[in-house]
Amino acid sequence: MTTEENAQPPVAWRYCGSQIKLWRAEAGVGRAALATEAGYDYEYVKSMENGRRRPTMRLLQVADQLCGAGGKLVAAQEYLKPEPFPTFSQEFIQYEAEAISLSTYQPLFIPGLLQTEETARALLKAHWPPLDDETVEERVMARLKRQDLLAKQTRSFSFVIGEAALRNRVGGAEVHSRQLRQLLDVSQQRNVTVQVLSIVGGHPGLNGPLVLLETPEHEQLGYEEGQTTGVLYSDPNRVSVATQRHAMILRMASSPSESARFIGKVAEEQ
Repeated sequence: MTTEENAQPPVAWRYCGSQIKLWRAEAGVGRAALATEAGYDYEYVKSMENGRRRPTMRLLQVADQLCGAGGKLVAAQEYLKPEPFPTFSQEFIQYEAEAISLSTYQPLFIPGLLQTEETARALLKAHWPPLDDETVEERVMARLKRQDLLAKQTRSFSFVIGEAALRNRVGGAEVHSRQLRQLLDVSQQRNVTVQVLSIVGGHPGLNGPLVLLETPEHEQLGYEEGQTTGVLYSDPNRVSVATQRHAMILRMASSPSESARFIGKVAEEQ
């Protein structure tokens, strides 16, 4: 049960880009002319035609008109809508939606289920290579929609957050202050526990973020995410190791009440 970021751009991007090239060649329209008419750089249009970037609605409209496609190119827009989540995390998101318990350790940033809209947008705008505005907004809204899960009181959520994440002013001091205060608000829910890991030196959390899930059928799953990959696994031996590691992280973290005081103190410093 493993997902990885596809090395190739989405098939829809590549197919649409090839169709633009075919219609353009048939109509005798040069790439430079299309770029000029659409108000884009030549290389930007080339990357869209080659499927490395998602063809924009603007390019589709201009190409459709210049090449006499009669709406056939514009119709492709329906299949080019931004994915709300990266390819490598989509299977995890499906399991997350049904999980009866979720335990997360995140050392470097506020977990997505706890992010404010401002924090989510700032993080997504920092993505590299840059995401287009439409994709940023789609993913911000999808991330906020995930947070509806926290309102389901029969499900339990445990979050251990590294001190570095609490001190990193993503979006600026005011945005981060509001983020910290939202953390405090959410931590008051009976089904949510927030703890801080402030240890300096060696500890199991240095190996990176970790999520443990329990399905309605009581299957135990683990999920680990890196720069460009996400791995969801159910192998008992692997889940056991992850569970032991998470248990050690929990023992080293501050209690919920101590963590709340610490988060409040950091919020005041912003």
